Amino acid sequence: MAVTSQLLRSIPRSKLLASRLLPCQHQSHFGHFTCGPTVRQPFQTWHCRLPSRGYRTTSDLHSYYLSPPQVNSILKANEFNFKVPEFDGKNVSSVMGFDSNQLPANSPIEDRRSAATCFQTKGMLLGVFDGHAGCACAQALSERLFYYIAVSLLPHETLCDLEAAVESGRAISPILQWHKHPNDYFSREAQGLYFNSLRTYWQELIDLNSPGEVPDTREALLNAFKRLDNDLSLEAQVGDPNPFLHYWVLRVAFSGATACVAHIEGPDLYIANAGDGRAVLGVQEEDGSFSAHTLSNDHAAQNEDEVARIRSEHPPSERKTVIRQDRLLGLLMPFRAFGDVKFKWGIELQKRVLESGPDQLHENEHTKFIPPNYHTPPYLTAEPEITHHRLRPQDRFMVIGSDGLWETLHRQEVVRIVGEYLTGVQQRQPLTVGGYRVTLGQMQGLLEERKARMSSAFEDNNAATYLMRHAVGNNEFGTVDHERLCQMLSLPEELARMYRDDITIIVTQFNPHGIGAQIQEERS
Repeated sequence: MAVTSQLLRSIPRSKLLASRLLPCQHQSHFGHFTCGPTVRQPFQTWHCRLPSRGYRTTSDLHSYYLSPPQVNSILKANEFNFKVPEFDGKNVSSVMGFDSNQLPANSPIEDRRSAATCFQTKGMLLGVFDGHAGCACAQALSERLFYYIAVSLLPHETLCDLEAAVESGRAISPILQWHKHPNDYFSREAQGLYFNSLRTYWQELIDLNSPGEVPDTREALLNAFKRLDNDLSLEAQVGDPNPFLHYWVLRVAFSGATACVAHIEGPDLYIANAGDGRAVLGVQEEDGSFSAHTLSNDHAAQNEDEVARIRSEHPPSERKTVIRQDRLLGLLMPFRAFGDVKFKWGIELQKRVLESGPDQLHENEHTKFIPPNYHTPPYLTAEPEITHHRLRPQDRFMVIGSDGLWETLHRQEVVRIVGEYLTGVQQRQPLTVGGYRVTLGQMQGLLEERKARMSSAFEDNNAATYLMRHAVGNNEFGTVDHERLCQMLSLPEELARMYRDDITIIVTQFNPHGIGAQIQEERS
């Protein structure tokens, strides 16, 4: 059951890494430290030879055939769902719940995800973080960014109560209710450091804000992103007496991560995006079909406004060098990101911090270079682009995904697939073959496969898993090819990253009745 060479070549090749200087490795880029558990695949397998490719140095590289239960076990290993509880038999939230999942290509996976509810505002936070040059920065964001957002949204009086409780040694009330998968790792050793930086932030907010002042959500998101990135930089510069924490804060700062975060409170949906993650809304039309409404913009070379922004921030003499080969300074694919201090600090500061760092850091290739044409830093920012959308009853769901998803499926296809899953109805669109020449026998096979899928299409109990199955297994005809899915999931580590990126998906389902009631209440 080998996949043909033509089929494998048809897979869009993911970005090799956000930084081209770093080849895909199967350990952290700062040594052998790993960030939490990784997905294991302890399954019995059967040999199945992969076709040879020109760049391979050996002809005996093998893939393995996985049975359907094994495929499902891999796809479902990291799935998670959360349903918003009803109150007195009535769900007053605009969110019914969410499904999420992750599928690694890197080892360990460099993506992270987070979901939490703010205790004070009852707003829900959902985020996808795509790391590069290791998992450290994405890991830190997954643990810290929501706290910075939640604190930014707290009224002055609540911040004063928090500070008074800490000052007197009393226990403080929780700020967030986390919705975590058991595999979502938290670095316990760094919690004291994280808390001290967060406390300094809310102390400054107390001084800056006035009693009775209502925080603005847009400003809160903007300030939280910028402040956390500043703290990541400052912590790396100051270091820590604890050797492990000193090493950790440097790893976080010298790696990087993009962030796409949603804040949902009532009918108000805010997206704060820095990088090439993406949020897309699924809108149900009057005829029952679904259309895609993009809620965020990618910060990459394909975004002309983003290219113009970067060029405007540097002298005309750097116009040809600040973006080369669609990358920042010819190296970094996303144009906004946390961490990545190699693109933010001055050269002297980089040298001073590295000289005082642990020996393990010097062994990493990422720390040994200065980007070419590095004249007027900073070149990179974590400032998010923030969009606001007023939810309507026809807005049925939202998909937040790392770029590993959007590289494999168009946003309209994503929305169609999720819409079919949530409504339980497959749209019987005319079967297309995308310009390929097919025989009558092949066409019959496609129709039979489509018929078979009608009875088994909704075997997944998680919308993110269902979407992931399509993202990995779709063939050139737009249908899930189970042989292809098997091959893609069984690729060895050294090959998997050549054909796809880590994929992280959060599918949030909205409550149209709750949204309609909230809109009506505001009008009355």
